[in-house]
Amino acid sequence: MLAIEVENLKKQFNGLTAVNNISFEVRAGELFGLLGPNGAGKTTTINMLSTLLNPTSGEAKVAGYDIIKEKDNVRKSIGVVFQEPALDNKLTGRENLEFHAMLYGMNKDERNKRINEVLELVELKDKADILVENYSGGMKRRLEIARGLVHKPKVLFLDEPTLGLDAQTRRHIWEYIQKLNREHNVTIILTTHYMEEADYLCDRVAIIDHGKIIAMDTPERLKDKLGGDIITFELEGNNNEFMNEVNKLAFVKSIKEHNGKLTIMVEQGEKRIPQLIKLAQKKGVDIKSVALHKPSLEDVFLHFTGKTIREEEASQKERNINFARRRFRR
Repeated sequence: MLAIEVENLKKQFNGLTAVNNISFEVRAGELFGLLGPNGAGKTTTINMLSTLLNPTSGEAKVAGYDIIKEKDNVRKSIGVVFQEPALDNKLTGRENLEFHAMLYGMNKDERNKRINEVLELVELKDKADILVENYSGGMKRRLEIARGLVHKPKVLFLDEPTLGLDAQTRRHIWEYIQKLNREHNVTIILTTHYMEEADYLCDRVAIIDHGKIIAMDTPERLKDKLGGDIITFELEGNNNEFMNEVNKLAFVKSIKEHNGKLTIMVEQGEKRIPQLIKLAQKKGVDIKSVALHKPSLEDVFLHFTGKTIREEEASQKERNINFARRRFRR
């Protein structure tokens, strides 16, 4: 059974294409990730699926309901944790949940029962009557997740749920998200630009860049598509001749130069390093450093785009500034 169906979804803003004809499906009970840099179109996608934005073209269904024709039914079926905090700091945790539950028409007995359930789920029952302004960042995020669950949604959207949190708190949030998905069978769509987050949490990942889905599969299969191990050389001097010779080696699957470093994909990497070092020395290339690791989602992103996510974010920011300048000059 499908919880979400997306077909050729597109969104443009004043000539800028934020989401470019994307299509994907999410099964009921799946934890699905949209992975990509800031500005790639992840939040815009979530906003369309949660009916906050109308698409320019294309169609989508959430929990079986059309996001254009059946908006009210979609909204009743989903919970959303926005990227930006949306809590009332002058209310207690319980009061925030109560207000949200009332908006969904839940009666008093039902509200009280459900609020206690979600507070226990995110381990905030003992903090429920404290003003939110006194909560830590992690506590606020957990409360927002609880709020998104109060009305028992079929689908939960989490937009960058751990943005700005420290590593330890982020790990705790991951545990709550996994618990929701596995023990409570909530279908979750998660947006993130943290590679390790997508790898750790998601059943499947769609890598999105410039508004397009460039790869989609389980994290393991995405990494397996690269094949073998990755050796990274930081070299000094002209390495063109070295690269040409490396390309001829039977055990080399691919080689890329990026930011002054060579990334070489090979089988049995630990056995190949001495051979490659010997070849570099033969070609008069000085080796500053060498590293060996298994493929990561960062490597997958680099493979498909030629850039790291951080570099893509920087170039996206520059494009947005240039676009704003052009608009201003008009």
